Amino acid sequence: MSDTPAHPDGHGGATGSHSHDHADGHSHGDTSTRKLALVAVINLLGFLAELAGGLLFGSVALLSDAVHMLFDALAYVMAFAASYVATRYDTSDRYSFGLHRLEPLSAFLNGALLLPMVGFILYESSQRFVDPVAIATVPTLAIAVGGLLVNLLSVYVIEGGEMSLNERGAFYHLLGDAGGSIAVIVSVLAIEYTGIRVLDPITAGLIALVIVWSAGKLLRGSGRIFLHRTPLDVEAVREAIEGADGVARVADLHAWQICSEITIATTHVETDEVADGGALTKEIHGILDANDVDHATVELCPAGGGHAHLTAHDH
Repeated sequence: MSDTPAHPDGHGGATGSHSHDHADGHSHGDTSTRKLALVAVINLLGFLAELAGGLLFGSVALLSDAVHMLFDALAYVMAFAASYVATRYDTSDRYSFGLHRLEPLSAFLNGALLLPMVGFILYESSQRFVDPVAIATVPTLAIAVGGLLVNLLSVYVIEGGEMSLNERGAFYHLLGDAGGSIAVIVSVLAIEYTGIRVLDPITAGLIALVIVWSAGKLLRGSGRIFLHRTPLDVEAVREAIEGADGVARVADLHAWQICSEITIATTHVETDEVADGGALTKEIHGILDANDVDHATVELCPAGGGHAHLTAHDH
């Protein structure tokens, strides 16, 4: 039986050509951390401006967008902290993959934090339906436009290249914020020209729906990682491995993610008697690498040799 454990380069002893993956990952992690920090600062400033405007000028839509921006800013702070710690905490015997699981944990908490915000917005909107108030059009419109510019600047900072789970979470938040700012602008103009004040709480309710959509995206993305949803096409990978010379069949294949940037795979492969173990292991690692697997363990055993551990683990 040949057991090829994960090498420090993440691809087993048979290959040594993938050490660049970790250097690239660390570099991307630093870039991601800086982006999240900058976006957090931008949105905290935007929140303060919109909160002041909503309280001073009576717009619940602007106030709800301010609260949305506050929760987003807190989400970016959490994402920044998780990214900063994960990229600087080395692997150890106690944490063999470092603290990269902080990324999906942070994303999950960010999504969960969006939900109470929806309740607040809907409550405020219902109060304005009962008792509509006058809105100071010009200053409210000016602050809403400023909020939109903040969101667009943040989108410019965060987008580009392959985004991590936390960056994608921030991106979804920012799209929701931009939509909220546009909705506030439209509602203020509509109220100014029609005099229908209930358009303000209606707009706030629409922003709440956008927030629910954003929360759902984050919770699904992080939940898939926590529940070890397979991040690749298992059947296609299985067929590719079984197509390699010397492979009798793939007895076992598992793949999961530590975070959005680290994919793990293990496979138990039955081989023909004439198979070259070293060359075959290298080929299988190549197949897994082509499917974005960062760390792989490949176990080779002669076909028909019996595999008691598979039964014991209920594979």
